[in-house]
Amino acid sequence: MAKFFHDTEPLHLEAGGVLEELTIAYDTYGERNADDSNIIWVCHALTASSDVESWWPEMIGEGKLLDSSRYFIICANFLGSHYGTTGPLSVNPATGEKWYGDFPKFTIRDMAACHQRLADHLNIKRVKLLIGSSIGGFQCLEWSLSNPDLAENLVLIATGAKTTPWISAFNESQRMILENDATFGERRDDAADKGLSVARSVALLSYRGGPAYCLTQQDNEELKDNLFSRRVHSYQRYQGEKLRTRFDAYSYYRISQAVDSHDIGRGRGGVERALQAIKSRTFVVGITSDILFTEVENRYLADNIKGSQYHLIDSSFGHDGFLVEAESLNRLILEFINRE
Repeated sequence: MAKFFHDTEPLHLEAGGVLEELTIAYDTYGERNADDSNIIWVCHALTASSDVESWWPEMIGEGKLLDSSRYFIICANFLGSHYGTTGPLSVNPATGEKWYGDFPKFTIRDMAACHQRLADHLNIKRVKLLIGSSIGGFQCLEWSLSNPDLAENLVLIATGAKTTPWISAFNESQRMILENDATFGERRDDAADKGLSVARSVALLSYRGGPAYCLTQQDNEELKDNLFSRRVHSYQRYQGEKLRTRFDAYSYYRISQAVDSHDIGRGRGGVERALQAIKSRTFVVGITSDILFTEVENRYLADNIKGSQYHLIDSSFGHDGFLVEAESLNRLILEFINRE
């Protein structure tokens, strides 16, 4: 069950906007020990929530990385998301109405600032492990730089130091789809919901890639009755519809812009200099078939973070490998933690 922290201190956003008040939704599992040496903070990815058990269930449980009998596990819903933290469907206190498309632009750095506010509220000074995949990794990197003493251990999975033109191109195409839904801009919760469904179907291509589609979406038999109907067609429509019913287009739009803003070197003398400033003991995990965050990008992180370790998981499931390859991730990360 999510908890909520309401902060009345204004949040000044990196792009110049201001949120006069802030609500952060977060979930916890397990109990803090006396010296706070058992805290694991999870940063979630694009359309996930603070309920880690709902999207990373195979990582939670006895003997696994997120073992609530041993660790106090916390995950906060990031700024602008649909799941409880202040975002486009929140009420603007200045108008008494929901923000919708007026919600100000924010960055990954702003997300990290919100995490820090929650940590201060909970009197969390240091965590045993800070872990994130995809844009969860973005948040981990930013937070590790804004608060170098926060994380004893840092695990970065299928992520990068800076958003590439390739990733940004996918994001822009999805925003174009939303903009071309005739209801985009209307002040209602379900505005551009059809566009959101299509945008998600496009995103899936980048999450999985060709090998995963060919592995999981082959037709069971020859096309006889309907030559133009393929199994993958229903899969694309199902996945688009699934997101449409649980998310909103305005959050999706703003979050995609935040992803495009990601560059840990901004204002820090460049990416390499920023990476070299990370103090946490670090483990980077890449996925062989990931076409969003390639082996090259993950290796680059490991090569430039002092003393970091690196492992490449062989998987056919592309970027979604961080959700699918839980057995390997549990084993690898537990080995990393135990080697300390």
